[in-house]
Amino acid sequence: MTKHIDEQLQKLDEALRHLFTELDNYSESKLNQKPTPKSWSVFQIMHHLIRTEGYSLKYVQKKLSYNPTLKNANFLTHIRVFSAKLYNRFPFKIKAPESVGEGLPDLSAFWETAKVWKNQREELRAYLKELPESTFKKEVYKHPIFGRMTLSGMLTFFEQHFERHQRQIYKTLEQVDAVKIK
Repeated sequence: MTKHIDEQLQKLDEALRHLFTELDNYSESKLNQKPTPKSWSVFQIMHHLIRTEGYSLKYVQKKLSYNPTLKNANFLTHIRVFSAKLYNRFPFKIKAPESVGEGLPDLSAFWETAKVWKNQREELRAYLKELPESTFKKEVYKHPIFGRMTLSGMLTFFEQHFERHQRQIYKTLEQVDAVKIK
């Protein structure tokens, strides 16, 4: 694993620890509450992020399992990552792919959800640690909208995606706090 990848993972893990610390101050019923029938609860947002990261890892594992010929990263690769970063800064949204946006659990428990996410992150770190350094210069990951990226680009997407949904989590918490339970 490269030093840069390790630093990206550390940053992701720190952001996740911070989120868990913040959310530990709320009841599970509040975290399971949707502000509107068509929106996601905090836990559903978390499960969306877990699925996105998990499916991305599975994609990379499968892709690399058959020793494919991969292109080296180039200028276009960096443009794709930049596009993903730029998108995550805009207020408009793109509907999540069905695999990561539908069928999210209606009820969850905080520490079970946190444990699943932490274990998945540990699996990601262990997997990336075993890869040859040359792999990190290749277009390994394929984002469903923005296209081929390096593994660093994938982690950049994770970071930006997390930040976008973290804002959604805080907005959801404000909304459910304002909702009067009858």
